[in-house]
Amino acid sequence: MIKQQSAFHSVQRLCRAFSLSSSGYYRWVKCPVGKRQREDQELSEDIKRIFKKSRSTYGSPRMQRALREEGKWHGKMRLRRLMKKLNLKPKAARRFKVTTDSQHNKPVAPNILGQQFTPPAANVAWAADITYIWTDEGWLYLATVIDLYSRRIIGWSMGTRLLTTLVSDALTMALQQRRPLQGVIHHSDRGSQYCSDVYQALLSKNGFICSMSGR
Repeated sequence: MIKQQSAFHSVQRLCRAFSLSSSGYYRWVKCPVGKRQREDQELSEDIKRIFKKSRSTYGSPRMQRALREEGKWHGKMRLRRLMKKLNLKPKAARRFKVTTDSQHNKPVAPNILGQQFTPPAANVAWAADITYIWTDEGWLYLATVIDLYSRRIIGWSMGTRLLTTLVSDALTMALQQRRPLQGVIHHSDRGSQYCSDVYQALLSKNGFICSMSGR
């Protein structure tokens, strides 16, 4: 109303009539409440997007850094206020999850590959490994087989349980894709999945040379 009536009366007189300070009015003119609310709404969408991408782990400091990487500069107090309003509470970091059990009585193969991770051609040396991924529904295990010549993943398998079939399925996929000649070096760690009778039989059947290293 003050803004509308300022065409007919002085701002100081109008502010006195409404028991407001003229400095407060001019601050509002510079940044109306509606504009600030719209900015908060847009920023809230950015915060929710980045928070989801971080798997619910970012607090206001890392949120501020992530926004700065996008060219958006905001204070920590404002981010903290909006995150609290959105009920976005960062989760504590999860403990490291072990994927390899080397404490078993199965026979292990010598480290034939050594540190020669750059073979001269494809299908000379493959490397197998297991990693894990956190999802909203729990841990997901990923077994891969990589051709060390190209560093290309040639076989993979995912599962919610750390079983021998996980690594067997990954190797089977690699065999189907490459159909290599016998004598390929198969390198892995000494985990129970790779030392199992089932997996070793699969290696033997397809003429692999088994190579293992420690952790």
